Amino acid sequence: MACLALLLGCSTPPPHPQGSPQHSLQNSPPAAQPGQTARPSREPVALGPSSGCDAGDPLRPGVHTLTHDGQPRRYLLALPRAAGPRPLVLDLHGLGGTPARQSAYSRLAEQGTGRGYIVATPQASPEAIGWGLPGLFGPDDAGFLGALLDELERRLCVDTRREFAAGMSMGAGMATGLICGLDGRLAGVAAVAGLNIVPPCERAGPATIVAFHGTADRIVPYDSGHPFQDQRGRLRALADLITLPPVEDTFRRWAQIFRCRRDVAAAQGQVRVREWRSCAGGAVLRLYTVRGGGHTWPGAVPIGRLGRTDPLGATALILDAFDAAARR
Repeated sequence: MACLALLLGCSTPPPHPQGSPQHSLQNSPPAAQPGQTARPSREPVALGPSSGCDAGDPLRPGVHTLTHDGQPRRYLLALPRAAGPRPLVLDLHGLGGTPARQSAYSRLAEQGTGRGYIVATPQASPEAIGWGLPGLFGPDDAGFLGALLDELERRLCVDTRREFAAGMSMGAGMATGLICGLDGRLAGVAAVAGLNIVPPCERAGPATIVAFHGTADRIVPYDSGHPFQDQRGRLRALADLITLPPVEDTFRRWAQIFRCRRDVAAAQGQVRVREWRSCAGGAVLRLYTVRGGGHTWPGAVPIGRLGRTDPLGATALILDAFDAAARR
């Protein structure tokens, strides 16, 4: 099966560096049944500084392991210099990707920590090539990511009002799926080249959504259609069973669910920005459409077959949107 840019990352997970810290969480919730949305792994608590603000043994930057449903799951952790309750973002890789590859490509760890964010970049299950999307298929990855947030809140000083997820391709689908998969725990999500992978959920609590998609994307098509449009063979046959909706239809549906009332649009060069405002809970929905853009993270440095989508930088724009968002 041929490699595909980022959606099929074609790389194997890196081994644990010698001496890297590893941690385990043993009492994890049961996996969701097929077709069900996973529930968060904790009871609701008051928003604000997490219990980790008083932790005597905080986590260190590097590679960590958390055990969920009896399976060790790895994640990269990057920490800001600033003290006090900090916002947190999960950076989710594409199908077949790795945390190291995603971190290098998105540069969320680099730019996010510079703005005071805790950035965790987790690995999908080693027994699967991608994320278990909430309500669709695969392992209980919403449960795993909820457990990861629990662990980070216990061992670090987290502002629980400002927890976010961002992802590329299938990671983008996982990020938007977490809006309902974590029952309103996230203040916002960012979806790069994958907003239309997971259908909007009717019971979603308000969350800021910032999305990016190129109109010439051949892996996750912008105007609806089958994914992997240039692929042949077995994967092509599987892809023909899936029809993705248009990105703009998915965006409008999120706006309806969040009861947004103001729709504004602007264009500059090859980029069109559409934004919904006056949404429930103060959420903002923003879609950046790149005319002629492919299946890439806008502004990223090219890695292998992953090209650059100019002229905007998605990472800074994602962090701008997250800076302005908080769970109420």
